[in-house]
Amino acid sequence: MIVFPAIDLKGGQVVRLAEGDMDRATVYGDDPAAQAAIFAEAGAMHLHVVDLDGSFAGKAENRDAVEGILKSFPGHVQLGGGIRTREAVEGWFDLGVSRIVMGTAALKDPQFVKDMAKEFPGGIVVAVDARDGMVATEGWAELSDVPVVDLARRFEDAGVASLLFTDIGRDGMLKGCNIDATVDLARATDMPVIASGGVKGLDDIHILSLHAPDGIEGVITGRAIYDGRLDLAAALAMAARA
Repeated sequence: MIVFPAIDLKGGQVVRLAEGDMDRATVYGDDPAAQAAIFAEAGAMHLHVVDLDGSFAGKAENRDAVEGILKSFPGHVQLGGGIRTREAVEGWFDLGVSRIVMGTAALKDPQFVKDMAKEFPGGIVVAVDARDGMVATEGWAELSDVPVVDLARRFEDAGVASLLFTDIGRDGMLKGCNIDATVDLARATDMPVIASGGVKGLDDIHILSLHAPDGIEGVITGRAIYDGRLDLAAALAMAARA
């Protein structure tokens, strides 16, 4: 199982939000590239980066910060946040991003996402962001009437690399990952699932790793690392045993 330490970008700074609320941001640093290097030194080979401003703007707003991260991190960078055009997808892949995460586009323009998945095999991750079981879009600001499983199943034969499932109500809250909902989604589809939202410590990593056979590919963790509740090297070691 892969552990993805997270770098969320807002105004060029490293932040974490509470429940996806841009007005409830905690700043953890002003040098994203240096933070990426710290994660690499701890042994991380995968990184999850989100352009939070881009999620709302629908286009890259923290390009310089992302480019700095790509230069300082030797592993695989997974990037999301406002990537909704072919030009944006191609541009990021050209710069060295390993995988692109699409959420709003997956709901509002699914054919585009399917086209990108076919054009860039293994490069597209569909973000299934949920509040009370329904899909949220536009940086989680809008709640749809589409159930999570229904959205996920639309992409089963599209060549999508993975599903990224986030329980918004737990994100950044250290309440513990919604393991039941994550595993249920993995069992309900044929695609690997990445867990996100609320990871608070090694127990979450351990339990999720036990469900690797169910299709849990990885887990994203941010605040728990920044607050010192989760040691990244220990999490990586535990996940490697899965």
